[in-house]
Amino acid sequence: MGDHLSFVEGFLARLQGPMNFRLFLQPLVALFFAIRDGRKDAREGRPPYFWALFTDPGHRRDMLVNGWKSIGKVFIIAMVLDFVFQYVVFHDFRPVGALLAGFVLALVPYLLLRGPVNRLMRHPAKGEKS
Repeated sequence: MGDHLSFVEGFLARLQGPMNFRLFLQPLVALFFAIRDGRKDAREGRPPYFWALFTDPGHRRDMLVNGWKSIGKVFIIAMVLDFVFQYVVFHDFRPVGALLAGFVLALVPYLLLRGPVNRLMRHPAKGEKS
Protein backbone atom coordinates (compact mmCIF):
# COMPACT_ATOMS: atom_id res chain seq x y z
CA MET A 1 0.00 0.00 0.00
CA GLY A 2 2.85 2.39 0.79
CA ASP A 3 4.24 1.99 -2.73
CA HIS A 4 0.94 3.10 -4.22
CA LEU A 5 0.78 6.10 -1.92
CA SER A 6 4.32 7.16 -2.81
CA PHE A 7 3.50 6.75 -6.51
CA VAL A 8 0.45 9.02 -6.19
CA GLU A 9 2.38 11.53 -4.10
CA GLY A 10 5.21 11.48 -6.64
CA PHE A 11 2.78 12.08 -9.47
CA LEU A 12 1.16 15.00 -7.65
CA ALA A 13 4.60 16.44 -6.80
CA ARG A 14 5.21 16.83 -10.54
CA LEU A 15 2.32 19.29 -10.74
CA GLN A 16 3.74 21.69 -8.16
CA GLY A 17 7.42 20.86 -8.05
CA PRO A 18 10.37 22.28 -9.92
CA MET A 19 10.35 22.05 -13.70
CA ASN A 20 6.56 22.02 -13.85
CA PHE A 21 6.83 24.16 -17.05
CA ARG A 22 7.35 20.88 -18.91
CA LEU A 23 3.79 19.88 -18.06
CA PHE A 24 2.67 22.59 -20.50
CA LEU A 25 5.53 22.72 -22.97
CA GLN A 26 5.77 19.02 -23.81
CA PRO A 27 2.08 18.53 -24.64
CA LEU A 28 2.28 21.66 -26.83
CA VAL A 29 5.20 20.18 -28.74
CA ALA A 30 3.31 16.90 -29.09
CA LEU A 31 0.29 18.81 -30.38
CA PHE A 32 2.46 20.59 -32.94
CA PHE A 33 3.62 17.24 -34.32
CA ALA A 34 0.09 15.84 -34.25
CA ILE A 35 -1.22 18.79 -36.27
CA ARG A 36 1.64 18.52 -38.75
CA ASP A 37 1.17 14.77 -39.18
CA GLY A 38 -2.64 14.95 -39.25
CA ARG A 39 -2.50 17.51 -42.05
CA LYS A 40 -0.07 15.31 -43.97
CA ASP A 41 -2.33 12.28 -43.46
CA ALA A 42 -5.26 14.25 -44.89
CA ARG A 43 -3.27 15.41 -47.93
CA GLU A 44 -2.16 11.84 -48.63
CA GLY A 45 -5.66 10.39 -48.12
CA ARG A 46 -4.74 8.26 -45.09
CA PRO A 47 -7.36 7.28 -42.52
CA PRO A 48 -7.37 8.94 -39.08
CA TYR A 49 -4.27 7.68 -37.27
CA PHE A 50 -5.44 6.36 -33.90
CA TRP A 51 -8.54 4.67 -35.35
CA ALA A 52 -6.53 3.08 -38.16
CA LEU A 53 -4.08 1.59 -35.65
CA PHE A 54 -6.93 -0.66 -34.52
CA THR A 55 -8.78 -1.18 -37.78
CA ASP A 56 -5.97 -1.58 -40.33
CA PRO A 57 -3.71 -4.41 -39.15
CA GLY A 58 -1.98 -4.62 -42.54
CA HIS A 59 -0.47 -1.15 -42.12
CA ARG A 60 -0.22 -1.05 -38.31
CA ARG A 61 3.55 -1.61 -38.16
CA ASP A 62 4.27 1.12 -40.73
CA MET A 63 1.93 3.48 -38.93
CA LEU A 64 3.59 2.85 -35.57
CA VAL A 65 7.04 3.44 -37.07
CA ASN A 66 5.81 6.66 -38.69
CA GLY A 67 4.20 7.88 -35.46
CA TRP A 68 7.27 7.01 -33.38
CA LYS A 69 9.50 8.97 -35.77
CA SER A 70 7.37 12.04 -35.08
CA ILE A 71 6.76 11.76 -31.37
CA GLY A 72 9.58 9.49 -30.14
CA LYS A 73 11.99 12.33 -29.38
CA VAL A 74 9.34 14.24 -27.44
CA PHE A 75 8.60 11.06 -25.45
CA ILE A 76 12.29 10.50 -24.68
CA ILE A 77 12.76 14.15 -23.67
CA ALA A 78 9.70 13.87 -21.38
CA MET A 79 11.26 10.84 -19.71
CA VAL A 80 14.70 12.43 -19.35
CA LEU A 81 13.24 15.61 -17.86
CA ASP A 82 11.21 13.49 -15.47
CA PHE A 83 14.35 11.63 -14.39
CA VAL A 84 16.01 15.02 -13.72
CA PHE A 85 12.93 16.07 -11.72
CA GLN A 86 13.05 12.80 -9.77
CA TYR A 87 16.71 13.25 -8.93
CA VAL A 88 16.16 16.84 -7.74
CA VAL A 89 13.03 16.07 -5.69
CA PHE A 90 13.34 12.42 -4.62
CA HIS A 91 17.14 11.87 -4.93
CA ASP A 92 16.48 8.61 -6.77
CA PHE A 93 15.00 7.33 -10.03
CA ARG A 94 11.53 5.88 -10.54
CA PRO A 95 11.32 4.43 -14.06
CA VAL A 96 7.57 3.78 -13.93
CA GLY A 97 6.97 7.44 -13.11
CA ALA A 98 9.16 8.52 -16.02
CA LEU A 99 7.31 6.18 -18.41
CA LEU A 100 3.99 7.53 -17.17
CA ALA A 101 5.19 11.12 -17.61
CA GLY A 102 6.33 10.39 -21.17
CA PHE A 103 3.06 8.69 -21.98
CA VAL A 104 0.85 11.44 -20.53
CA LEU A 105 2.89 14.42 -21.73
CA ALA A 106 3.80 13.23 -25.23
CA LEU A 107 1.92 10.20 -26.51
CA VAL A 108 -1.61 10.95 -25.28
CA PRO A 109 -1.86 14.47 -26.78
CA TYR A 110 -0.36 13.22 -30.06
CA LEU A 111 -2.71 10.24 -30.35
CA LEU A 112 -5.78 12.26 -29.42
CA LEU A 113 -5.21 15.06 -31.91
CA ARG A 114 -3.63 13.56 -35.04
CA GLY A 115 -6.81 11.82 -36.23
CA PRO A 116 -9.22 14.74 -35.64
CA VAL A 117 -6.85 17.10 -37.48
CA ASN A 118 -6.89 14.67 -40.39
CA ARG A 119 -10.70 14.65 -40.41
CA LEU A 120 -10.94 18.45 -40.19
CA MET A 121 -8.50 18.95 -43.04
CA ARG A 122 -10.46 16.56 -45.30
CA HIS A 123 -13.73 18.46 -44.96
CA PRO A 124 -13.80 21.94 -46.50
CA ALA A 125 -15.31 24.78 -44.50
CA LYS A 126 -18.86 25.85 -45.36
CA GLY A 127 -19.00 27.82 -48.53
CA GLU A 128 -15.77 26.35 -49.93
CA LYS A 129 -15.68 24.02 -52.88
CA SER A 130 -14.22 20.58 -52.31
